[in-house]
Order: sequence, then C-alpha cells, then structure tokens
Amino acid sequence: MSDALPPNLAPDSIQEGRRLMRVGGDKGLSLAERLSEHFHRLTWRTPIHAMRLRGRYPLKLIAVPDDPVMGDAKRGQALLRGEIAFRGEAHPIDALDFRRRDWGKPFAEYVHSFAWLRDLSTVATRAQGSPVAEHLMGRWLADYADKVDALAWRPDLWGRRILYWTAHAPLILSSTDLVYRSSVLNTLARGARHLDRGADKAAPGAPRIAAWCGVVAAGLLIPGGDPRKDFGEAGLARALQTGLTEDGGSVSRSPAMLLDTIQLIATLREVYAARREPLFAPAEAALTRMVPALLGVMHGDRALSSWQGGGPATAEQIAAVIDASGVRTRPLRQARDWGYQRLAAGTAVLIVDAAPPPVAKMVAGGCASTLAFEFSDGPARIVVNCGGARASVAQLPASLAEALRTTAAHATLTLSDSNSTAILSDGTLGRGVAEVELSRQESDTASRIEASHDGYVRRWGFVHRRQLMLTGDGRELRGEDALLPQGRKRKSGNTGFAIRFHLGAGVEASATADGLAAILRLPGGALWQFRCRGGALGIEDSLWIDGDGRPVTTQQLVVTGEAPAGGANVSWALKRAI
Repeated sequence: MSDALPPNLAPDSIQEGRRLMRVGGDKGLSLAERLSEHFHRLTWRTPIHAMRLRGRYPLKLIAVPDDPVMGDAKRGQALLRGEIAFRGEAHPIDALDFRRRDWGKPFAEYVHSFAWLRDLSTVATRAQGSPVAEHLMGRWLADYADKVDALAWRPDLWGRRILYWTAHAPLILSSTDLVYRSSVLNTLARGARHLDRGADKAAPGAPRIAAWCGVVAAGLLIPGGDPRKDFGEAGLARALQTGLTEDGGSVSRSPAMLLDTIQLIATLREVYAARREPLFAPAEAALTRMVPALLGVMHGDRALSSWQGGGPATAEQIAAVIDASGVRTRPLRQARDWGYQRLAAGTAVLIVDAAPPPVAKMVAGGCASTLAFEFSDGPARIVVNCGGARASVAQLPASLAEALRTTAAHATLTLSDSNSTAILSDGTLGRGVAEVELSRQESDTASRIEASHDGYVRRWGFVHRRQLMLTGDGRELRGEDALLPQGRKRKSGNTGFAIRFHLGAGVEASATADGLAAILRLPGGALWQFRCRGGALGIEDSLWIDGDGRPVTTQQLVVTGEAPAGGANVSWALKRAI
C-alpha cells in the first residue's frame, strides 16, 4: 500500500523525540465486577425482566436500510446448498440446532448474530434467499423468541441482530404467514427493550458499540422510537469514547476489532440514511479517525497485519468495509495512543508494536507482543507475526490457538523462553510490560524507531531495547536488540534468549555457508539477505494464520544466544539483493 496522497490532503503530524507510555493497569475484572455481571445475567430469567420486555410490537418497520458491506460469496453459496459454514465449521441447515453448546465460539456468534444474512443476500435474490432465511429464522424464534438466553440474548449479538434483521428485512419478512411476521417484529421489539437495560453490560470496544448501534437502529426504525434514539445516541457516544483511543484505534489494540467497529458504524449510517438523516456527529467523527488508524496497520497486499489475536482478513473483506465507510484518507503513521508505529519507504512497509498489551479489564485474549514488528516488500510479507489466536479455523487445536498469543509467536525477542507479559491460566494477561519508552526520527535518507520495554525486569533484571532503521529507498532494514541490566533482580550465570523472525507465507529461507546469514526468496522472485552478529542463526519451522483463518506452514529465522549479568547485544540487517 502506498502512502502517497493527493496534494490537497495534508500529512499527519509526526512528533519526533522520546515518549513514555504506561499501561493503565494489568488486572482483569475484579471479583465484585464478575459477581455483578453474573447477577445481572441471572436477572434475565426473572419475571421482572420478562415484564420489562412486554409492550406494543410494531406492525411494520418505518424503513428498510441498505447493508453497505458485501458479504462472503462462498458462505452465501453454501447457504443456498443447504449448509451454514464459518471458520472451518459447517453444519447442514435442516439439522441445525440453535440450542447446541458444542459449537466453536466464532461459529456460534456468526449464527446467532444473523451475520449470515449478509452473505446470503450477496448471492441470492429475494425469491432464492427467503426460503432459507425464513426457515432459519423460524427455528431461532421457536427456541429463543420467548427464552432469554445468556448467549442468544447477549447484548452485542442483539445489537448486531437488529442491524442485520432490519437491513435484510426482505429476506426474513417476505412470508404471507401473519403469525410468523408478527413473531419476528414482536421479538425485534423485545430485543430492543432488552438492550435498553443491557447495552452497557457488553464488553468495551466493538461488543458495546454493537449493542448501542442496535439501540439506535431500533429507535430509528421502530415506530415511536424517538426517545430511544436519543437515549441510544448518548449511550453510543459513551461506548465510542471508551472503546476507541484518541487516534482512532481500538482499546483492544486489535486491528480486526477496529475493522469490525468501522463496519458497525458504516452499517448504522445507512440506518440514518433510510430515515434521511445524517449520521450522529460523534459516530461520524469516530469513523474519520478509525479509517486512517486501520490503514496504518495494513501492508502492501492491502490486508491487515496480525496483532492481538486477529488474522490479516482478506483484502476483499477489508476493501468492502473501507468502501462502505466512505472515508478517503491516508494511513496513520504514528498511532501513539493505539500503540502502532508505521514506516513506509519505496515499496517497503514496517509496522511496530510500540506499546504495552491491552489492559486485561478491557479485552480478553490479549497477546504478549510488545516490540514485535512486521515487514513487507510490496505485496510480499517478509517478516510476520503468527497471528490468528482468535481468528483461526475450528480445526486448529485450542492449545495451539492459545500458543499464538505468546511472545514466541511474534517477531521479537524472548528471554528464557518466557513471555514479556504473563498469560494466565484463565486466559487473561498478568504482570509484565508496564512501560514502553519510544523514540522516532525521520529524514529523507532513513527513518528510525527506538523503543524499550520493562517486561523482563521483574523476573530477569533486563530491559529489552530494540532499534529499527529503514533506509529512504526501502531496500534495507537494520535492527539491533539489546538486553540492558536494570532493577534489583540479578540472575547468576547466563540467561538464554531467542530473537524470532517469522517469515511470510511462501518465503523460502536458505542458510549461507558461514551460518551468520540467510537468503530469502520471496514469492514474487525478489531476494533479500538477512545477516546477524552477536548470536547464532538457525532456520526452524513456523506457521501463519491466513486471511481465512487457516494455518499455513512457514519458516522462521531464530537468533539465539546467552546474556550474562552485564547484558547482551545482537545486530541484524535485512537487505534487498534483487
């Protein structure tokens, strides 16, 4: 992806010099917060909550908005063939049981959110798609129209469901069966009342934003909804404020979640358009911040880099969402609050994680990736992170998916085979990186990023400092990884370390005779040379999770060594040969 812009668009401001970033806290939800959430869900089963869901139901929707995002054609064709499929898991429609609890989480959320309506409408006419959609809708209503369930009635899923039901109303409301139609509209109204009291209980970030988008959409499309619309807009403004950083990133630090948030707001804008109203101003402002932040973590293949458990997603999916946003802008090169730094020169793109991991209270499943980087040359990815801890296909073993969250699954240094931030047994992040110090300088000849983190100080007594320099023509990336003694901890003897460079799909590595270098042949035929000093170079197997969530066998360069009490230093370089 080029960073070039038309002359009328000003570049983003790049601040040089040092910056210290601190994580807001490394604790997850407290016991009191967990109990409060548990008791809130228990109230869903009480007669009082059932009474709150009662009320008049609409005879029709005020308007039917467009869905601005194209669905997945392969999944849509599978639906027409009688099968619902997502992330490697597939089940025949005729035997689908919505009450099953053995589905994988991605598949269950796909089914219960009704996101499959988007895929179906992409490949089918109303006549072709309605029988499939109404059959699945009827099955879901039979199970959950009157039963408030912890999964099926989860606030974020109800928010998405309202957006999909209303945008694809022709598919689910074409029936002449008045009892069925009344059941759909009555359940829609009950779901909106459920969200009125529960939207803020969704997790921060995209889940809470989705819930409040549902409230606003219901306010705009269900007759008599003006008070709900005002209430929903206030809630959505809060959700955007707590779910996004000042520079437009997601609090989860996940590009995949940011992509999801953009498509939610783009979809909501069509709801406003159906009522001939402009998008709520705070939501419009958030959209203009989010898109450049997302572009900032994209490579030349127009797909996302792999951070915080997300995969790259396909270029087609990303393009559809960006087109739907209507925002035309340039990539954000320095997302100081979100934590990603971008350098682009020639055809090369470098993306660096220069911040602590996400706060455990804000997101589940964070990754210990601080100071990792990804590097690409045009459409070819040279150095990557394994990615996909939360975006892999169902066939990937759970233990391997969890391993993708570790520091070793990212292109950075690991000390004594440990994580820079602890990954606890319950899946949350523990102690580790609390501070990252960052320095950035740019010139026409070269751009430089220097960053350090304290994740290994408490246990091993070392700060990890990484320096990266990309030449102005993009043909050489030089790096230095140093372990600097700090803190009271002093380990006797030497401490082993490994610096991993996971290679992109299709990159072939061959070691040179001296054992200090490797030749990398990229899929397009370009050759890059890797050379290091200060450690032993080896070539090992690795894997990468592609845009469809599938594991791809790859290789990795591993530089190993031992750090004495006084520290260690390894320098390395990637240089294009052809």
